[in-house]
Amino acid sequence: MKQLIIYGILLLGLASCSRNNGNLNSDKNDVKLLAEVTLTKEVLFDKIRGGWAGQTIGCTYGGPTEFKFKGTMIQDYQQMVWYDDYINETFKLDPGLYDDVYLDFTFVEVIDRLGYDAPADSFAVAFAREDYKLWHANQAARYNILNGIMPPESGHWMNNPHADDIDFQIEADFAGMLSPGMINNAVELCDRTGHIMNYGDGWYGGVFMAGMYSAAFVTDNIDLIVKHGLEPIPVESKFYKTIQAVIDLHKKYPDDWKQSWFELEKNYTSEKGCPEGVFNSFNIDAGINAAYVVMGLLYGEKDFFKTMDIATRCGQDSDCNPATAAGILGVAIGYSNIPSYWKPAIEKVEDTLFPYSQLTLNGIYELTNKHAIQQITKSGGTIEGENITIKVQKPDKVRYEESFEGMYPVKELLVRKDLLEEDLVIDFNGTGIVVLGNVKNSCIEYDNSFVALLEVYIDGKKIEQVKMPVDYITRKYDIFHKYLLPSGQHNLVIKWVNQDPAFRIYFKSYVVYDDKPLKSLESEIRES
Repeated sequence: MKQLIIYGILLLGLASCSRNNGNLNSDKNDVKLLAEVTLTKEVLFDKIRGGWAGQTIGCTYGGPTEFKFKGTMIQDYQQMVWYDDYINETFKLDPGLYDDVYLDFTFVEVIDRLGYDAPADSFAVAFAREDYKLWHANQAARYNILNGIMPPESGHWMNNPHADDIDFQIEADFAGMLSPGMINNAVELCDRTGHIMNYGDGWYGGVFMAGMYSAAFVTDNIDLIVKHGLEPIPVESKFYKTIQAVIDLHKKYPDDWKQSWFELEKNYTSEKGCPEGVFNSFNIDAGINAAYVVMGLLYGEKDFFKTMDIATRCGQDSDCNPATAAGILGVAIGYSNIPSYWKPAIEKVEDTLFPYSQLTLNGIYELTNKHAIQQITKSGGTIEGENITIKVQKPDKVRYEESFEGMYPVKELLVRKDLLEEDLVIDFNGTGIVVLGNVKNSCIEYDNSFVALLEVYIDGKKIEQVKMPVDYITRKYDIFHKYLLPSGQHNLVIKWVNQDPAFRIYFKSYVVYDDKPLKSLESEIRES
């Protein structure tokens, strides 16, 4: 087995190539996309293959460091592994790593079965009923859908504490690849699919990524790709401000991505959605992870390895971020221009069923190509022999959305306690609470179909019965959450009504929110 250890930012001689196909803009000073772009059928397919292959390579490359570097960059001396059988081995040993790819496959399959205009509910049901592993906003949405809360409510922050998490951002690739140069088509598809699991900045992350994929078909100018993808996002959103900050920092420090990283950490890592991250260095927020994608693209300068490596070394979700960056660059330069060093690993698995899917990579290339051509002609483009002319769309702004508006995390208490016969009782002062935990078995042999039933009382009034499956695929991601309570003192009681000695309710922690920020200790000392 040939194995190579890659140290730091060592380029290994992998100089990337870019090209100007037909009417592609390649001048770095371009300010807008052309109104029409003509590609050959071969080039279009090459770009689609480059997108899916790049995404898979990037996900595998960053997999070993995923969330191991939180609030710190991955230093140059940290070794990165790559060898020709790496993807094949990872498919078998860690299939759940590829959640940002196999979920895309589900959405493409729905379109192939029901058509491009398939309703949101069809995407939601297909996604919820798959047997693959999901986390955060995706898993919270799956639980919502299986329990009758359909999109867009399934992704709304009132029903999903992870609404601003990265989930749709990492699976919106398909929308851009089905919409070459047609960003408004991509955004409309994102509206139907992205609100299954996200809202606000979480949704904007997917819109932005899909927009960059769409632009990468008609220009290889990275600055222009980023600018075009950002145009639909409302300027008042935190997401827009975070990405614009990366663009500005790149101009200020064009040769020092680490300095830009430090500035981003100081100003854009505040988290108030995901209850696992608000009082932790863990940050799965869409905005900051999208910033790391853009860091890779801008500082990578169209070099495939450098783009992927920088997006990885920014830390946090370091498999998803290089996957997105490498996927977008893969579309921009085409598979044929991905350096040959990376190709044996991907070509070994192109005819292998992708994890948790009945599709292969070669199959997804063909499906994407088929539906992309259909969308091109449906949207005014033309096909003449081997040439495809795309009518490039000017981006429309999407509506403004904000998750967790007027809410501020003020307290976290780590409990780490197994509940048996006793009730879970929490007294808290604030306007909202998220209780973290899960059902776990207490014996070797247990019934995987068991569902714990929990009655929830706030201030003595029963407000909900919660179902908590022990099964990992259908599990409830958090025990309970409630927002927008009247500000003040509250009492929360959770009763386990169908107790079974074979199981435990693991009560991990809880996070409290209020309608105003918590005063710092320094402020309290000054006031006293």
